[in-house]
Amino acid sequence: MSVLSPERDGDARLDEPLAAPPNQKPDQKPGQKRNRKPARSQAVSTTPKRRTRGARVAVVIVGLFTAWHIFASFLWIGPVTPLRQVVPGNLLTQYMIPWLGQSWSVFAPEPINGNYDLRIRAVLAGDDGTEIATKWISAVDAEQKMLVHNLFPPRASNLATKQASSLKGAWDALTPEQQKIAALNYFKGDSWLGRMQVAMNEVNKQKNTMAVATYIVQERYTDAYAVQVARAVWGKSVVRVQYQTSRQNIIPFEQRNNPDAKLPPLQYANTGWRGLIVMPGQNEQQFAEIFAPLNAKVTQK
Repeated sequence: MSVLSPERDGDARLDEPLAAPPNQKPDQKPGQKRNRKPARSQAVSTTPKRRTRGARVAVVIVGLFTAWHIFASFLWIGPVTPLRQVVPGNLLTQYMIPWLGQSWSVFAPEPINGNYDLRIRAVLAGDDGTEIATKWISAVDAEQKMLVHNLFPPRASNLATKQASSLKGAWDALTPEQQKIAALNYFKGDSWLGRMQVAMNEVNKQKNTMAVATYIVQERYTDAYAVQVARAVWGKSVVRVQYQTSRQNIIPFEQRNNPDAKLPPLQYANTGWRGLIVMPGQNEQQFAEIFAPLNAKVTQK
């Protein structure tokens, strides 16, 4: 006798397919081994990605530039040695200045310990032939307005300070007699700078010609800068300029906690009236567009 009820036996149909065993797929034949590895719809590429020729060239260029920059910075920051002659001509200076120049002056044993100023005034020619001297203005104060509330100040904000430092250092290297000559007026004709150099060499009997030559170079640079400043502020009627550099040391370190400590006195490098020098490549219009508004901010105080 069947263990199933008659009703269930009668409901079964002979034409229905039998159910497949649990481990057998419906379309799998009995006794056929099951392939457990999934079929691959497409072949997987095992070839590694190759860098293109352009990428390789870019890597080489970046590497060479990085090596050059490190080498140039090493030559520029380190002491002057014959190794600098490896770089031809003026290439090293042109690469480092004005954007990449660095120095060790913020570190011991001789950190920066003073403030420089560069004051400029001019003589203006009137329509009736009269000449009028202007008041002094501080180029340093004007340029440093570019530092206020500026997280990324331009290097132009330090031009006057740097030139004041260079001229003051060259002036300090002169003898007292040569410094008195620097305080005289030299502005007539086109050879006034040469006449001043001759006078300085003669007064010291040609004993420090290199110091004199260094000072004359800095006078030339300072004069060209002063001319740009004067024309930016007072226009084309400028016929002569005068500049004065000064340095004021900070309070000495050992007196930093003394409430009665006072700043040391100003140290001046006095120069007389000078003629007008324009260096090749100067753009007075662009300079005026930047400097004139900065100076106006200072004078409006």
